[in-house]
Amino acid sequence: MSVTIRLARIGKRNAPAYKVVVANTRDKRNGRFLEVLGHYNPSNNPVLLEIDTKKVDEWKGKGAMISDAVTKLIDGTYEYQPYTRQNEDKGDKEEESSETTEGTEKASEEASEEPAQAEIKDGEPAETPEKPKE
Repeated sequence: MSVTIRLARIGKRNAPAYKVVVANTRDKRNGRFLEVLGHYNPSNNPVLLEIDTKKVDEWKGKGAMISDAVTKLIDGTYEYQPYTRQNEDKGDKEEESSETTEGTEKASEEASEEPAQAEIKDGEPAETPEKPKE
């Protein structure tokens, strides 16, 4: 059975903290785990990170896969991004798109108000070229 080293979420709402755990790949994110290797708390100032690298190496030697987030945490390149609701992002885009569509609607209205007319010189209608007969 395959095993993964990954984060399991703990903590309060809007103040997440994570345990670094070894778990069966098919188990739930916060479900059953085999061993706790450390913890990560991005809500703390400064960020709190403790991982037992010896145990991580042991599990790697046994064939455990490591998630991208845990790999970045170990390397020190992980940047925590708080969750933002999808609706908040859409609201900004809708305002921008409505502004651009208003400008195109105004331009199309102006174009439709002025019908195309032939040029008139000194009260005479403009000449239209005749089509050659085939």
